[in-house]
Amino acid sequence: MGFLDFLRQPDIDRGVAEFRAAPGAVLLDVRTPSEYRSGHIPGSVHLPLQRLDKIASVVQNKDTPLFVYCHSGARSRQAVSALERMGYSDVRNIGGIAAYTGEVES
Repeated sequence: MGFLDFLRQPDIDRGVAEFRAAPGAVLLDVRTPSEYRSGHIPGSVHLPLQRLDKIASVVQNKDTPLFVYCHSGARSRQAVSALERMGYSDVRNIGGIAAYTGEVES
């Protein structure tokens, strides 16, 4: 790991591929309701960052792989930290949908 590796943004396309290959995984969109309605990755679960305290209603097993995205990667980074503090053990920030090249649905 290099000194400036923390500046590198996650690759959302690779993250979505990893999500699809992980049995039982959850793709979590932490954007606002209007952002989600404007277009989201198929198969994603919407839970805005401000309502992350409701995660247990979506994912009960804290070992479930969680792949988290937002618009740019900043909110998803915050969400990953919060989820880890809540005891979720397999949480990944896959970045922002702004860089996603795959299919979206609204």
